[in-house]
Amino acid sequence: MHVALEKIKLLLLDVDGVLTDGRIIYDSAGSETKAFDVKDGHGIKLVQRAGIRVGIITGRESAVVARRAEELGIDLVYQGVKDKRIPFAEILEKLALGPDEVAYVGDDVVDLPVMRLVGFAATVADAVDEVKPYAHMVTKRSGGCGAVREVCDYLLRESGRWATITEHYFEA
Repeated sequence: MHVALEKIKLLLLDVDGVLTDGRIIYDSAGSETKAFDVKDGHGIKLVQRAGIRVGIITGRESAVVARRAEELGIDLVYQGVKDKRIPFAEILEKLALGPDEVAYVGDDVVDLPVMRLVGFAATVADAVDEVKPYAHMVTKRSGGCGAVREVCDYLLRESGRWATITEHYFEA
């Protein structure tokens, strides 16, 4: 199936299992810890520079996620979501976008309702098997280990935006 990646104006991400490896770590005081890959963060910054907005829709509520989103300049953050179609519809209305202008990265069956609506759906290498048939792209990397960067780079390259966004890195 041909996907018009040049139309993508928004990249939505799940968190646990996509931006992280899916583990939830609590210290002895009960504080939650998550690990994020800096390459994913740079990929997010690259797509933002290309004019692609980035948002997060996640089923869990976490102060760590809010902090990481703020660090990356992500202002569309929906946490504690049971039905991801609800914030998805709100975002489309708020940004006046059609579903075909959205890319989504998820890793589990809770992501399928949105993955089935968007113009480009991706999943990570270690996603649950039931999700993979619904993805236009399955990354080589696992969640939390550069998979989001892989999707960002793919979106930029395949939409013809890569050279413009990265040219200053390659100048002598």
